[in-house]
Amino acid sequence: MSGAPLTAEPTVSDLGSVVVLRRYPVKSMLGEDLAEAVLSTSGVRGDRVLALIDLETGRVASAKHPKSWRRLLQFSAWWDNGSIWITLPDETRIHAEDSAVDLRLSQLLGRRVHVAETRPDGATLARPAPEDVIAQGEDAEVPYELLEIGQGTSGTTFVDYAPVHLITSATLEHVAAEMVRYRPNVVVATPSVAPFAENDWVGREIMIGPVRLRGILPTPRCAIPTLQHGELPRATHAVRTLLAENRVDVPGFGVLPCLGLYAEVLEGGMIQLGDGALLR
Repeated sequence: MSGAPLTAEPTVSDLGSVVVLRRYPVKSMLGEDLAEAVLSTSGVRGDRVLALIDLETGRVASAKHPKSWRRLLQFSAWWDNGSIWITLPDETRIHAEDSAVDLRLSQLLGRRVHVAETRPDGATLARPAPEDVIAQGEDAEVPYELLEIGQGTSGTTFVDYAPVHLITSATLEHVAAEMVRYRPNVVVATPSVAPFAENDWVGREIMIGPVRLRGILPTPRCAIPTLQHGELPRATHAVRTLLAENRVDVPGFGVLPCLGLYAEVLEGGMIQLGDGALLR
């Protein structure tokens, strides 16, 4: 009996379960832990919906350029059913739509900024190589490239590249640096995978509850993980380890130190802490 050859079903692996869900309502500010998160093709609801625009250069303010913007990591933001509040370094809180917010942030940051909710077409930020920042210090004038953000999403938020950023616990445990330094949306506890397994998930699907993600790129790392985050001190090993052990040829970007996975959302929905994660 003849016929079309059978196609094997893709192998499904049990990765573990979701142990962290986070969002960052204002780009480069500290974020918030979640018990549940709603995902759409734009990413996590409330994530990177605002950013500061440098009125002198027109660029997006990002702590990727530490000399200018590392102080953003002393601010935090949270999403309150569509409203965004910002906590300043002195613990004062201000609403993102307050008429005085631009002036207040400009005074604290020493640069004229505007809180923006619409990502400009071709929006860019300055990104020095993390090696240069580690070697010369966060106050040094070092060369940088201009990076267009949001290239891997059809949404209009201020994500660096893709709608979702996922990391495994195996990778975090291996690099021995705090999770918050890498600014993930999802952390999956993965007792049976090797560190940096995310490198191999490009093109594969990750299923969490009703949500289906697909890996796009390994996540390149800038200098941000090395910087002071709130009360956490500077930690150059957070990227030094990647420079030594996990340089990856990232299509379109070159060979870069990486940790984690950028993913797109194929099917949205709500996910919760404790949900199982499957890899296909």
